Amino acid sequence: MALEQVAGEPSQEERGPEAFLVSLRVNGVVYELEIEPRVTLLDALRERLRLTGAKKGCDHGQCGACTVLVNGRRVNSCLTLAVMHEGDEITTIEGLGTPEELHALQAAFVECDGFQCGYCTPGQICSTIGMLGELRAGAPSHVTADLGSPEIELSDAEIRERMSGNICRCAAYPNILAAIRQYASGDEGHR
Repeated sequence: MALEQVAGEPSQEERGPEAFLVSLRVNGVVYELEIEPRVTLLDALRERLRLTGAKKGCDHGQCGACTVLVNGRRVNSCLTLAVMHEGDEITTIEGLGTPEELHALQAAFVECDGFQCGYCTPGQICSTIGMLGELRAGAPSHVTADLGSPEIELSDAEIRERMSGNICRCAAYPNILAAIRQYASGDEGHR
């Protein structure tokens, strides 16, 4: 496990008088940051670690552009404080695949043209991975037909409901749905 110091750390005056030393594990790498307790996870990722995949859309948790995975669960990173995630495993879009070797879901988004401008795509992809984990764990949604069934069917209605917290202003929803279906029916080894 590598411990990385982030270049260009702000001075004590820039950090403010109440900065805390926080150790964040992001994409398998541990980073030591001195941050104020009011810094959101999104701002720590984007501004301090330069991981700009998660986007600042609404800054109110309503659009899903900032979605990352924390211990495998999807989280709106604009609504949670970075200091709350010491010891957690944080995964951003940068930790899922590389341009040379895409994650299977990223490849499905490309193949199904599940994006247009691409602004929401990192959040859509992280949210999908978290959503499928919830589904495998048997967590029902508002539209789950049979609450007594040990296995929840991944219907179009189920996907739409579970992904309703992720907005695409370009309206690429049919292609996003197709990409999710393609990935969900594919190889388990990529998940």
